[in-house]
Amino acid sequence: MDAFYASIEQRDFPQYRGKPLAVGYAEARGVVSAASYEARRYGVRSAMPSKMALRKCPHLIFVAPRFDVYKEVSEQIMDIFLEYTPLVEPLSLDEAFLDVTENLKNVASATLIAKEIKALVRERTGLTASAGVSFNKFLAKIASDYKKPDGLFVIRPKDAGSFVESLEIERFFGVGRVTAKKMHQLGIHNGADLKLFSEERLVRHFGKAGHAYYENARATDNREVNPHRIRKSVGAENTFDTDLEVSTKMTLELYHIARRVWERIEEDKFYGRTITLKVKYMDFEIITRRKTLPFPINDFRLFWDTAKEMLGVVDTSEKKVRLMGLSISHNENAQLPPGGIQLKLKFKD
Repeated sequence: MDAFYASIEQRDFPQYRGKPLAVGYAEARGVVSAASYEARRYGVRSAMPSKMALRKCPHLIFVAPRFDVYKEVSEQIMDIFLEYTPLVEPLSLDEAFLDVTENLKNVASATLIAKEIKALVRERTGLTASAGVSFNKFLAKIASDYKKPDGLFVIRPKDAGSFVESLEIERFFGVGRVTAKKMHQLGIHNGADLKLFSEERLVRHFGKAGHAYYENARATDNREVNPHRIRKSVGAENTFDTDLEVSTKMTLELYHIARRVWERIEEDKFYGRTITLKVKYMDFEIITRRKTLPFPINDFRLFWDTAKEMLGVVDTSEKKVRLMGLSISHNENAQLPPGGIQLKLKFKD
């Protein structure tokens, strides 16, 4: 979807329409969850600290998130997807892959299906969606972001090679700011540069992600659309109003985080075996610690005792702590994530 959370707020509250708006909290340690397109013109982006967002746009309006409403709208749009195909792979509340090679309405054109879905989304929800149409997931994902907002972009097989070669490396799915910087240092600025690197060399520099980079540089992605995509983890984190330096305060804050995670674990019946602790220091250095038990953790006391033990071996004597997070993973019977929204349709020419 296009600025999903922010667009819902502007839909429901006319006083926000046409104005720079951020979903989140304008606190000292707040973070922008979503930004309207009016806010983005000032450089405001999701995951940006609220303080920085206000510097870029002093008249930015902050509204508290309403996740129950966002989930309800997500389910509405999921129902639209399922009118066309059962092969829907949710990625998050606002994006999904659809395989419409064979579809329930016997429409021959994936592009026509994308247009129909976009129209139905607008009619039933009052929101706009952007769609990307191509013959594999990697290209469909790129295409869906290419003409936002309210966009529709098609990458056909005959054009895929040249399109990827001209694509800036920052636009490759899975290449974030840190990875892009490392690629620039290696002389990789676009798909053509990436294509010059052997698979072995990419794996040496980027680990197992190097395999995907090698294939993507050749416009290849053999992953199928999986309607039974399994959630891999459940977690929560908190950025503190003031940096923590006393271990007892850290333990107390971690306990509150553990309680939030455990509520989600029980709601989703997600009893995993691996606990991950994330700590971000005041200088933004991030460390993670993991512990895997030989059996699923189905008791809060065990979950908390393990998390507290992991925190005890983290060095907090030199630097204050800005953020902590906990998550659990390694659940073989995990449930599906919430329905996605952003349209990416796979087709075969």
